[in-house]
Amino acid sequence: MSAVGRRTRSRFAYETRLTLLALLTGTPALVAAMILLWTGGFTPKVQWTVTIVVVCFWMGAAFALRERVVRPLQTLSNMLAALREEDYSMRARSGRPDDALGEVFVEANALGQTLREQRLGAMEATALLRTVMTEIDVAVFTFDGEQKLRLVNRAGERLLGRSADRLLGRTAEELALAGCLDGEPVRAIELALPGASGRWGVRVSTFREKGLPHRLLVLADLTRTLREEELQAWKRLVRVLGHELNNSLTPIKSIAGSLRTLLEQDQQPPDWKEDTQRGLGVIAARAEALSRFMEAYARLAKLPPPKLGSVDVEAWVRRVAGLETRLPVTVEAGPAILIRGDGDQLDQLLINLIRNAADASLETHGGVRAGWRRIGGHLEIWVQDDGPGIPNTSNLFVPFFTTKAGGSGIGLVLSRQIAEAHGGVLALENRSPEPGCEARLRLPM
Repeated sequence: MSAVGRRTRSRFAYETRLTLLALLTGTPALVAAMILLWTGGFTPKVQWTVTIVVVCFWMGAAFALRERVVRPLQTLSNMLAALREEDYSMRARSGRPDDALGEVFVEANALGQTLREQRLGAMEATALLRTVMTEIDVAVFTFDGEQKLRLVNRAGERLLGRSADRLLGRTAEELALAGCLDGEPVRAIELALPGASGRWGVRVSTFREKGLPHRLLVLADLTRTLREEELQAWKRLVRVLGHELNNSLTPIKSIAGSLRTLLEQDQQPPDWKEDTQRGLGVIAARAEALSRFMEAYARLAKLPPPKLGSVDVEAWVRRVAGLETRLPVTVEAGPAILIRGDGDQLDQLLINLIRNAADASLETHGGVRAGWRRIGGHLEIWVQDDGPGIPNTSNLFVPFFTTKAGGSGIGLVLSRQIAEAHGGVLALENRSPEPGCEARLRLPM
């Protein structure tokens, strides 16, 4: 028997029981009235007339009670069926708000209004999501538990070179995307797909739909961004190199021209040898400065990968602190920790930090402090000074930028490269409210 048939049968059974119960309620009074009527010596005409009237009233009242109970239930049933079919236009006529049936109809109408508003909100959110999915220049794919494609946006269609109806249902292996689903959830990989090739940023996450696991794959083209960053890096590099070369070549060119003019004269002045020696000295000094600059750049550009070994943190910090001879460096002891790292590179990193702190503190006749601590699964090395602080923190890690006379501008850049090569982070900021600066090196344990 179908579900509709079972519901219809149950409804009729309920209505029949309700009718019988209503009739049974008046049965004792009817039987008593009939006994008194037919044994009271009334004429047959009166007996039959009264009997018909009483029986008709009894049955009419029973069926009226049935209608008053069943009809509102049918109305409520139709309304709930409409809500189940997502038809929120049906409303129940409100009864008296101070009785139970009226409260049921009021709550049913409120439920319908709430579901209608939620439905409209869901439709608007879905429409917005579809618009965003269509317009964004990021390829989005959804795979089910069997790695079959269930959703793709327009950017994904362009990337795979086919329309959605030809892609849906295919496996990640068939679409050459299986490698994207395996491995780290966030990474960058090289991809060659029908629609494009290059370097792509991959993000993989999981979610559930109807209780079943699905995987969301997002591919973002990094080629254009990387090219733009590379172009900006080249521009910065050319600007820095051009500035340094001009600083050296301009005086060299000027002095060389003056010396040439001096030597071409038929009658040299008495002090021409001193002028020549002085000019050649300036040329040699500028050439040496230019050579140091190029060596510094080569050192920055050719940092070798770290050779990992065991490093005792306390011995490392105390040894490097002892190398600073211009002023004493106070070392505040921390926990005994051993880390894996390149001892030579870490020495150079900490030397740069302590030397910068000492340079700053010498200006204000302050001190330098260094120490280490454990923070979660990381080691943090800190170096504090009592100097004037950093006037502009945005240029700290710009290559060849320096505020010190005679500085090369590569110390902090090289230090950050060493920290990042060890999976760490280097940060510098002004102390507050105390004067000075604090450098923090965080390395994984």
